[in-house]
Amino acid sequence: MNTALLSKLDGLHERLEELNGLLAEPETARDPARYRGLAREHAELRPLVEEYRQYRDTLLRIEEAEELRSESEGEMKALAQQELDDAEEARCRIEHELRRLLIPPDPADARNIYLEIRAGTGGNEAALFAGDLLRMYSRYAERRGWKLEGIGESTAEHGGYREVVVRVVGRGAFARFKFEPGAHRVQRVPVTESQGRIHTSACTVAVLPEAQGPGEIEVNPKDLRVDTFRASGAGGQHVNKTDSAIRITHLPSGLVVECQDERSQHKNRARAMALLQARLLARERERLMRERAQSRRVQVGTGDRSERIRTYNFPQGRVTDHRINLTLYKLSEVMDGDLDELFDQLIAMHQAEQLTALEAESR
Repeated sequence: MNTALLSKLDGLHERLEELNGLLAEPETARDPARYRGLAREHAELRPLVEEYRQYRDTLLRIEEAEELRSESEGEMKALAQQELDDAEEARCRIEHELRRLLIPPDPADARNIYLEIRAGTGGNEAALFAGDLLRMYSRYAERRGWKLEGIGESTAEHGGYREVVVRVVGRGAFARFKFEPGAHRVQRVPVTESQGRIHTSACTVAVLPEAQGPGEIEVNPKDLRVDTFRASGAGGQHVNKTDSAIRITHLPSGLVVECQDERSQHKNRARAMALLQARLLARERERLMRERAQSRRVQVGTGDRSERIRTYNFPQGRVTDHRINLTLYKLSEVMDGDLDELFDQLIAMHQAEQLTALEAESR
């Protein structure tokens, strides 16, 4: 590890010792808010510092093994060499873990998400593909034991969706879905194509981390226009009979959200407000990302909806992620929700970029 990272680790080690002292002080215990903040910082630092202590112990093992090897002969020399090999292997493993732990965690990673899919170029075929993407993501969520809740949808005449919004409820949902925003392109022969020609269509995907309560994103009620209207859909007793659907317009930003999935106007309003807060939070995150990008560029998952991120080629049975130059010839499995290989590769690339940036900043 470079000197700058080691110096940073030394500083974090000292900070943990300082936190141990602060948490033991009676004055800290008398201030619950301060105590919680210090305890949270202590819990975040402890795994990293414990790993660093193992790293320093391993460096000492290496030094002792090298010294013993240089002073020994025969069987003792061979034993010293074995100890040295084991310690070097441990050092590499611990260095890798330390680098991973040094990457600042995204505070939104554990949150639920709002997943938005919109049909783009391609007309009816794009709407059908939007339905396929929703099914793909739904299957993936089911594999992980996560729950999906409908928020709103606009169905297309020949099937699929012009637009659909769902809430994915599950710890770590944002960490897994965070690199999905962007343009998804499909290449296949539409069912209405009589001459077997391949068409190209596209959908855009947005992934919004859920706000943690109204306090995280302040919304002035005076900035909202709330409209009620009759729910539309495939049918049912409540459809077109009561004004249960809600449309909320955030006047300063121009953002508009709708929810008509519930029979209750009160529940629809609560869900629409939560979605609005998530969109406002996403805007703030994008602003901060742009500010950070002025000093360094993270290539994976910028979240730009115009960015073509993935192509699903049905005739060749392949899916290609253009950001990491990864092609998998398992399209049917991917469309059935087998997304872990894609997600893992994207996360690994993102972590590598973050570490490179961290090392550059530490020099």
